[in-house]
Amino acid sequence: MKKLTLLGRHSRSICRNHFLCFSSSTVSIPYQKNENNSYEKKLEEEDKEEPKAFTGSISIPKKKHAIQMVYCGAGYHGMQINTTSPLPTIEGQIVSALIKAKCIPEICFNNLKLVRFQRCARTDKGVSALAQVISVRLFENCANPVEVVNSYLPPEIRVIGIKRATKGFNAKIMCDARTYSYTLPTFALSRNASLAPDTSFRLSREEYHHVNRLLSFYKGTHRFHNFTKGKLSDDPSARRHIYGISCSEPFVRHGVEFARITITGQSFMLHQIRKMVGLIIAVVKGVATPEFLPLSMQVQKINLPLAPALGLVLECTHFYFHNRRCLSSESTRTVTWEEYVPAVEAFKEEKIMPVIIEGELTDLSMWLWLQQFSGYTFSIT
Repeated sequence: MKKLTLLGRHSRSICRNHFLCFSSSTVSIPYQKNENNSYEKKLEEEDKEEPKAFTGSISIPKKKHAIQMVYCGAGYHGMQINTTSPLPTIEGQIVSALIKAKCIPEICFNNLKLVRFQRCARTDKGVSALAQVISVRLFENCANPVEVVNSYLPPEIRVIGIKRATKGFNAKIMCDARTYSYTLPTFALSRNASLAPDTSFRLSREEYHHVNRLLSFYKGTHRFHNFTKGKLSDDPSARRHIYGISCSEPFVRHGVEFARITITGQSFMLHQIRKMVGLIIAVVKGVATPEFLPLSMQVQKINLPLAPALGLVLECTHFYFHNRRCLSSESTRTVTWEEYVPAVEAFKEEKIMPVIIEGELTDLSMWLWLQQFSGYTFSIT
């Protein structure tokens, strides 16, 4: 059993174990060496196969790459492409840009399996990311592929790195953990605060520690069937492990106090983090009792509130085991974040934080959401 320690601070931090992390506390992640050689062998065999349905004049890329990207999710209906819907998605934009940059053939837009396309995390509608990774087979015909691809992307989506990956690299399978943050005004974390932004309000130390005590309940392995859609308590896929979760020290923007909840887990289901945050807010506000925390993990089906998507950001993706294997074999095909810290930080401050702050101060995202609490019923079925 190995342990990976994520070292972080409220401000930017660089983890020296080959990735970037914005965690507000130290998180220990145990790693069991999984024997997935057979899976990697299968992926390598797939990479060697020629797509049977397309031969002759149609050329299919053969070289696996890792694409590292950042984006502001406001205005997009999630990460995953939907070929049957006109609604915009992040993947729709990136795939279109890859086609225009002649990195993949146009035929792949409706059949991404041809280029072994896989994303690291499937972010929800409106959710942003500072550490998304895509694995895909690309043509190697661009001298400056990052610049070329970005020239076909809108400013709220940026590719920050494209590099060759190992043949069996799969962005989803080989990601050991994901770190998300949820930024919200602190009046949402206090029973005594008004339900709207107030420049005079500051979260008390007692309330701050109370929030962190409540959040600590989520640590470990639990049945999160009530925190997503279509899952029963006995569904093995509903069991998820949370390595660490905490609330940062509050900070002030435009006179209003905010805080950031940071959570690291192996993987997350649809709506899981937003419902985790929603339940904590409900308990803090007195709409639900603290007993609802353990009750939410039991067999009964419970209706839980879904917090707004606005403040949710994919902060870091961790490829510890993959990188360790690459380094042990003297391969340079690791997936790391250190070199992109300046670009990531600049994008966060220019494109993501202004949207979150404006959404709270001008559009009153959290205030409007909290209005439903007056008549909210935590029904148990």
